[in-house]
Amino acid sequence: MTFVVTNRMECLFQRCHKEAALHSVCRSVLPVSCLLLVLCVSMYPALWSIGVQLRSAFTGSYIPGHHSVLLVNSPTEQAARDIGRAIMERRLAASVNILARTSTMYYWKGEIQDASEILMLVKTKTSRIQQVVEYVRSVHPYANPEVLSFPVEDGNLAYMKWMDEAIPDD
Repeated sequence: MTFVVTNRMECLFQRCHKEAALHSVCRSVLPVSCLLLVLCVSMYPALWSIGVQLRSAFTGSYIPGHHSVLLVNSPTEQAARDIGRAIMERRLAASVNILARTSTMYYWKGEIQDASEILMLVKTKTSRIQQVVEYVRSVHPYANPEVLSFPVEDGNLAYMKWMDEAIPDD
């Protein structure tokens, strides 16, 4: 009888020891896994940008959507010039075109409005859109400025390479 009890006690001791070891391993793996996940998520934009450049260099192709064109309206040419220059000085875009006056119709407070505005085309990396939008909203004279983005699907590869060189990585 003592042999059976001792054998059972030994079995229970080994089982508890294995469970404690497994629990200890899980405790140390969990923080390391969380740290790796945080690092991967925080480095994703930079890694993606490097991957795009490598793919483009090796294959000579363009990855659709890596660049975008934003439409930004402005009430005056001077306001457009000021906003455009500030975007360029902040290296948020490779190029800003300021187009001649355009006629605009829009709803404002339930009424159709007619106006003339200046339209800017802001050419940038898609990863910079939110920075451009935030900056424009912070300095634009309109309470609700038009800032719309469109992804570039294809185009002159040399021009897009120049855009990559003109706009620093995030």
